[in-house]
Amino acid sequence: MLSELTITNFAIIDNLALTFAPGFNVLTGETGAGKSIIIDAVSLLLGGRSDATMVRSGAEAARIEGVFPLDPETREAARPILEREDLHADDGEDTITLAREIRREGRNVCRVNGRTVSLAILKEIGQCLVDIHGQSEHLSLLRVREHLFLLDRYAGLDSQRAEYAAEVRDLNGARRELDELLRAEKDAARRIDLLNFQINEIASAKLKPGEDKTLLEERTRLANAEKLAALADEAIAAAAEGDEATGAPAAADLLGAAVRALNSLAKIDPSLENYRDTAQSLAEQLTELSRDLRGYRESIEFNPKRLDQVEERIDLIKSLQRKYGATIEEALAFGENAQRELETITHAEERIEQLRKQEESLLRKIGKLGQALSAARRKAGDQLAKGIEAELQDLRMEGARFAVDVQWEEADDGAYLNGEKRVAFDNSGIDRIEFLIAPNPGEGFKPLVKIASGGETARLMLALKGVLARADRTPTLIFDEIDQGIGGRVGAVVGRKLWGLSASHQVLCITHLPQLAGFGDAHFKVEKAVDGDRTTTQVYPLDGESRIEEITQMLGTEGKATRQSAMELLRMVGAEKKEAAA
Repeated sequence: MLSELTITNFAIIDNLALTFAPGFNVLTGETGAGKSIIIDAVSLLLGGRSDATMVRSGAEAARIEGVFPLDPETREAARPILEREDLHADDGEDTITLAREIRREGRNVCRVNGRTVSLAILKEIGQCLVDIHGQSEHLSLLRVREHLFLLDRYAGLDSQRAEYAAEVRDLNGARRELDELLRAEKDAARRIDLLNFQINEIASAKLKPGEDKTLLEERTRLANAEKLAALADEAIAAAAEGDEATGAPAAADLLGAAVRALNSLAKIDPSLENYRDTAQSLAEQLTELSRDLRGYRESIEFNPKRLDQVEERIDLIKSLQRKYGATIEEALAFGENAQRELETITHAEERIEQLRKQEESLLRKIGKLGQALSAARRKAGDQLAKGIEAELQDLRMEGARFAVDVQWEEADDGAYLNGEKRVAFDNSGIDRIEFLIAPNPGEGFKPLVKIASGGETARLMLALKGVLARADRTPTLIFDEIDQGIGGRVGAVVGRKLWGLSASHQVLCITHLPQLAGFGDAHFKVEKAVDGDRTTTQVYPLDGESRIEEITQMLGTEGKATRQSAMELLRMVGAEKKEAAA
């Protein structure tokens, strides 16, 4: 519940701190005193839309803070969000503190338990804590689409509807894939020709990873064969043959002489054996080098034909790389993907047949689940209608009847019911649901949108909220002038209904009716004060004489008789509440 509310620099509120009671709280005061501004502040605290014009003139920012002690059920509802966002309070999990700051430059700051959060998270948590029913809430009854969700909420069918919706999502996915395949089928022949050409072009090239690098190296050798041969001959001569023209000895001969000398030295001085071994190893390596050089020299060929072949192969690879990928690996991957696509197109008829069978199966399953959901809604609709009619009787709408109209609409592509009958459906079910009312005896049922009387709409709204609230887990319910259009004779009944809701909820209500206000467990007077050129809203808790005075003023005339009526009203309400609690 909302135990403490602090509002600073918001609209005409300068600084306001309120402490609400757990039961039925009423706020009264003259029109324009600022009662609805308090509700607007709570709405902002719960994630409602803000505007910089809400900041009090002369202030830089408006601040709103609320403290919400949690009962076990609300704690469990909020815990997943708090754990997900790491928003647990430092002093435990028994309280949530929400805060919102609206700055004049337009920036918003939202906090939960002192930690900054996004507006979406603030709103998500706020929905677990408070449900506000403002004057515009009457209009929600006129939105036919909302009727289905109100009924499901009353009947506790959210999980059953979610199971049904999962099958609809699967069907929509299968239908999307089927549509894509059917569209592709029109261009299949042209696409098959293109894919076959691409696959054959890549396959006939017989590409090998890394082949382009090897070919470039071979092209370099072939293009420089004469120069490579000359350099190889020079290296072989220097290493093993010597220069006949100059008579210069080969490196192998000189190294051999060094080996022989070191061998003789080592016989005299054994400490030189390591040098001898090193020279012997160098001689052997030089012999092996000379042999490898001769093999390399013999492999060098002057082959213009092979050079042309290599050039052609390189050009082919570059051409394929321009079309299918920057590397041979990418070109090969392109070919593999093309092959898979070709197989998909080739087997499209099989896949289309599979999807059509899947679609048929899902339509029958959706029909079965939708029919079960519809049966539950029809049963709940009858119960809801009885509950609302009983509430309307209490609200002095004797003879008014309420009905939940459940209709199916036939559709050629709809879900199957009872064999071959097909009906339209969407994510919410197969039902088209609308609330109907016959306000007066002898009248037929009419859609709510055709109800002319604002008072009847308000009373129907209260009746519906009264019935739905029994299944509502939100701990705090706020009603902003729910008594709009209701006369004083019904005011006591409305007050009794709202007080009855406070057995399972904290209820806050703004009212102009003294008969309703008398049922409050806590009564607050909202009034506007002018100090110089500044206007502020102030709120006072009322008790005893001050409450009698306020009820007297709300009755509209002054005098002993009116005061006596106010006292009698409070006495009667007190006795009724005491009797109900006994």
